[in-house]
Amino acid sequence: MDVILAAVGDAFTWKALLAIVIGTWAGIIIGGLPGLGSVVGLTIFLPFTFGMDVITSMALLIGVYCGSVYGGSITAILINTPGTPQSAATTFDGYPMTQQGRVDEALGWATFASFFGGVLSCVLLIFCAPQLAKFAVNFGSIEVFALVCLAMLCIVGISRGSLLKGLVCGMMGFFFSMVGSDPITGADRFTFGTYALSSGLDLIPVVVGAFALSEVFVRFSSRDEEATTIPEARLRFPGLRDIGRRLIELVRGSFIGSFVGALPGTGAAAAAFISYAAAQKLSPRRANLGKGEPDGIIASESSNNAVTGSAFIPTLALGIPGDVVTAMMMGAMVIHGITPGVRLMQDQAQTVYALFVVLIIVNVAMLVLSKPSIGLFRYLFKLPLGFVMGGIVMFSFIGAVSVRGNPLDLVVAALTGILAYVLRRGGYPLAPLVIGMVLGPALESSLRRGLLISRGDFLSFFTHSGIATTLFVLIGLFLIWTVTAGVLEWRARVATRRKAASAQPVSE
Repeated sequence: MDVILAAVGDAFTWKALLAIVIGTWAGIIIGGLPGLGSVVGLTIFLPFTFGMDVITSMALLIGVYCGSVYGGSITAILINTPGTPQSAATTFDGYPMTQQGRVDEALGWATFASFFGGVLSCVLLIFCAPQLAKFAVNFGSIEVFALVCLAMLCIVGISRGSLLKGLVCGMMGFFFSMVGSDPITGADRFTFGTYALSSGLDLIPVVVGAFALSEVFVRFSSRDEEATTIPEARLRFPGLRDIGRRLIELVRGSFIGSFVGALPGTGAAAAAFISYAAAQKLSPRRANLGKGEPDGIIASESSNNAVTGSAFIPTLALGIPGDVVTAMMMGAMVIHGITPGVRLMQDQAQTVYALFVVLIIVNVAMLVLSKPSIGLFRYLFKLPLGFVMGGIVMFSFIGAVSVRGNPLDLVVAALTGILAYVLRRGGYPLAPLVIGMVLGPALESSLRRGLLISRGDFLSFFTHSGIATTLFVLIGLFLIWTVTAGVLEWRARVATRRKAASAQPVSE
């Protein structure tokens, strides 16, 4: 108890609180600017932490991290342009709600779901970190492959209207993820002799082109005045009755994000898509998903913000960073004298608990700062449409090139934008393209390593472990459920057409 009280005292110093406010607000703004994100924000603020103490420096970086994950939902809802890849799934229902004049409701649900998921993941982190870390260790390559396969099935749900077009875009995204070096042998592939492509296609330029630039092209090519109007953004939190109706969706998305975040190599984007796919099957309002349903925003935002807490489980308990963001956080910890690993809880328990308290404070600060942050975007979007769209293009290109410093990313973003514009005109969904891009590397590398472990025997994947068997059974049930639902929907449509045809009077 003395350790916990001391940790609370460390987290509530004026320096740490000021760092939380500055980091969280800056993170929201950076996350809301298309093309920028958590990595860019941490890169900007990391040099400023070198003269700070451990808790203050980590408070600043955690604030930037959590704030940027939430900030991406603002532009995803307002202009169909996710500020970060983690918020790509938020566009599926957030932007339709904006088009329906429900932007206040959409922003309110996104903010509350982000707060709820972040706080719940912090609570789970405090009480369940050792147990979750031990469970995460059981996920080897074969188990991760089964989990990613389950996540890939959300392409089926998102492409409900046109499964073939969705699969085409999904395979296109998967192909994009294969450009560059082979994850096992290191040999170049699909580079067409271009050295700059040997490092592969980064996710951020592809997401920037697919959503931000294509949206700009669509707005300027459309002659519909309503389609080119940027709404005035306000924030209206849901009432207690609405929260009670959707409490199960909030809890489910938060638990999914907490679980996925605890697995190394997954990330917030994968958690958001998995949670959205679960909502498509389990939500009582699943028929409205994709048409402006708050459950879709809740599924995406509660899960991707829950990852911010649980992602620290493998980082702190095992010394294994789950993605680029946690790798940067781990590097900052090492710089300030924190050595992540199995002995961290024993050797530096007070510091670890102080970081847990900082995470909770950051989520509270995010809730408080959401209204002035959205107000800032409201004034920004009062500018003439040409200036706003020009700013989106500028920040998109800056964000696309700033992550790796590779000028080729500018070309990738531009070409992806043109391709996405053509696909949107043809009625192809862009979400499967991003899903394939996000999950492709994990799917391929886990499959290749699993085949090496099993000596080429793929059938042994299904009986490799209890976790793998359970996940493959869930995949089978998902497919059976999807096929059965498709057949029932087809039979219902046929019966409706026959009934309508028989009801028509016969002309003499």
